[in-house]
Amino acid sequence: MKKILILIMLLAPMSMLAQKFGYVNSGELIQLMPEFAKAQQKIQDLEKTYAAEFNGMRTELEKKGTEFEKLQQDSVPESILKRRYEELLQMEQRLQQFGQEVQQKLAVAEQEEMLAIQTKLRDALDAVGRDGGYVCIYDLAGGMPYVSKTLCEDVTMKVRTKLGIPASAVVK
Repeated sequence: MKKILILIMLLAPMSMLAQKFGYVNSGELIQLMPEFAKAQQKIQDLEKTYAAEFNGMRTELEKKGTEFEKLQQDSVPESILKRRYEELLQMEQRLQQFGQEVQQKLAVAEQEEMLAIQTKLRDALDAVGRDGGYVCIYDLAGGMPYVSKTLCEDVTMKVRTKLGIPASAVVK
């Protein structure tokens, strides 16, 4: 019985040495993924569409504002001036509301695009971890304060391969 206990105590530290740890930089990997460039382009196109609409609304508001200023100089009844002023206020409120909605919609669109990218990266990390028998893979982009590069293996290239990113691709 003592021999078995001693054998277990001797083998336990050896099994800990056999554990594999890896590290990766997900920020770099995400920037190299083709889906990231497509997502950025999609968000930029969406921003341009919203900007065009916003600018059109602002131009219309400015035009109405100029017309209102001309009306004030002419002898226009007070009731008409009041109605036009209220219209201007409503247009300005709609413009501000639209600007806020655009910000929210862009944020949601960006989150949705990034979620798909992060899911693909997570799946690749899981596959590399399982296939390579890693106990843990640390993400350097996640704010790890210290990673021993001599005790851990950089698995970035393996994850790049799993994602289909060529070794020659570089972060811009």
